[in-house]
This record gives sequence, structure tokens and C-alpha cells, in this order.
Amino acid sequence: MSTVESVTPSGAAVVRRPRRVRLLWFLVCLGLIAVLIVASIAVGTRFVPVPTILDALGGADDTLDQAVIRVRIPRTVLALLAGAALAVSGAVFQGVTRNPLADPGILGINMGASLAVVVGLAYFGLSNPNSYIWAAIAGAAISAVFVYAIGSLGRGGPTPLKLALAGAATSAALVSFVTAVILPRNDIAENVQSWQIGGVGGATFERIWQVLPFLGAGLAVCLLSARSLNSLALGDDVAAGLGERVAIARGLASLGAVMLCGATTAICGPIGFVGLVVPHGCRLLVGPDHRWLLPFSALTGAGLLLAADVIGRIVARPGEIDVGIITAFVGAPFFIYIVRRQKVRAL
Repeated sequence: MSTVESVTPSGAAVVRRPRRVRLLWFLVCLGLIAVLIVASIAVGTRFVPVPTILDALGGADDTLDQAVIRVRIPRTVLALLAGAALAVSGAVFQGVTRNPLADPGILGINMGASLAVVVGLAYFGLSNPNSYIWAAIAGAAISAVFVYAIGSLGRGGPTPLKLALAGAATSAALVSFVTAVILPRNDIAENVQSWQIGGVGGATFERIWQVLPFLGAGLAVCLLSARSLNSLALGDDVAAGLGERVAIARGLASLGAVMLCGATTAICGPIGFVGLVVPHGCRLLVGPDHRWLLPFSALTGAGLLLAADVIGRIVARPGEIDVGIITAFVGAPFFIYIVRRQKVRAL
């Protein structure tokens, strides 16, 4: 039986789900992710049977199939981590801005991270993966502040549509800057253009270990901000009345989200729409309470990106389609639906 109603960033009333329903959906998602993990390791240019997968996990590596599995395992882990990070950052940005259109890609934050990495690579000779990550986080933070400042201008403050338009315009401008930087640099152009699509191919455990502390810190900050996000959902005045330091709460939550999307962009490239689609779907399943929404978004986002990677390998076999393209096919129609639902108001 459902309990008290709350309000989503889109302004719609959502019924809170009882704990047993949330736990049921949590177990369902765990089961689906387990199936997707097996599919991710088994499916590709070469299909690998499940018994061979079990042998490889046990330490055997004397056959070609088992060698292929050892390449696919870090790719699977990276897809899980990247999907979780992007979904949580999207949920946090939606909560911070009370904007149903908020997503690191739509708001131009991913492209800010991309431009910082490309500029660092082209002009400052960045070579250490940690320097890529720091540059991406800095670029994401600057882009987030810029878009929020532009979207806050004019009457009504930072309305959802104004933020989306400011993010789209900023993202388009940053794409042009990235192109301008890499065109004269034939030595980096090919790798950067491939990275700009967004994907999890070529993953190694070395790269994963390098990005893991940043993802862990960002996720911890976001999860610790869950109660504050619940207060912010009631409006700034009500949150302040409840004893919340609104500016600090918004800043800390945003910092965690920026760390997640910046670090993910540094290692995978800009992957869009995961942070838009997943939080909306999770609210329908577990309700708007961020104490549940954020962990559930992490789990569902991990599954979505892993599924996109598997689909990309199936539909283009023996080649593959990067996950950034697959998520765009899923997310673009959903973005149009959300915009139409908002009735394109408050320009």
C-alpha cells in the first residue's frame, strides 16, 4: 500500500512506495544486472559459452576464449561504474535544480569536461591519467557554474527550460571549441574523435583503479547529501525553515555530481542521457526519497549502460557501436517527451 505523496522536479505528485516494494525492485534489478554481466562477458565478435566463463574466472587462461574473457571483464566493470556514476549525477542535478531536464550531457557539463581534457592534452602535454581526471572535473565544474549562471538570468530565475536551453547552447559552443583545438593537431585528432563518441572499449583494470577513488568520493558526497536533497525538493524557503543551509547543501551535492560526471567523462568520453532517463524511471519504482533514489539510480544506471554496451555489440556484429550512440537513441525521444510534458513554458 502506498503512503504519502511527494513532488518530483517536474512538479508532478509521486506516491511513496512501501519498503517491501522498494526491496523487491532492488532484487529484480540485481538479478537483471547479473544476467547482463554474463551477457557482456559472453557476447562480442566471438561468443563465449558460460562454462568457459566459469573456467576463466577460476583462473584458467590457456585458450583463446578465456583470453577474450579477461579482456571483457574490465570493460564490463567500467560500464557498471560509469553507468552508476552518470545516473547518480543526473539524479543529484535534478534534485539540486528541481529541473526534470537536468542531465550532465544536456546541461553541457560533460562537454565542459571534454574541452578541459582536450585543451590539456593539446597545449599542456597531459599524459598522466590522474591529470586527465582532474582536468575533466575542473572543466565540468566551470561549465556547471556557467550554465547555472546563464540560466538564472531574467525573470523567474533558473527555470527548467532556461537551464536546458543554456546547457544546449553551451554544449554546442564547447563542441565547436573542441573541434577547433583538435583540427590542427593530427597527432591527437583520431584518438580524441573516437573518445568524443563515448564508450567503454579498451578498458583496463589499471585505468579503473585510477578513476575509482574519484568515483568513490563523488558517490559518497552525493549519498551523504540525500537528506539535504529531500529538503531542497520542498523549496528553498521551506528547506531553510527546516534548518538546512541551502547554499552549502546545494554546493556540496553539486560537487559530488560534478566529480562523478567529470571522472567518468575523463575515462569514457561524454556519454549522454543516462542521467536523464534513469532517475525518472527510478522515481516511478521507488518514489522520490533521495535516500532510496540515489542508490537505486546507481544500480539501474549501471544496468542500463551495460545493456547499451551489449546491444551495441550485437546489432553491429562483428563490429560494435559505442554506448554513447546507443544511449542517445534511447534518451533523445525521452528528452522530447519530458519537454512536451512541461508544455515548453517560462522561456
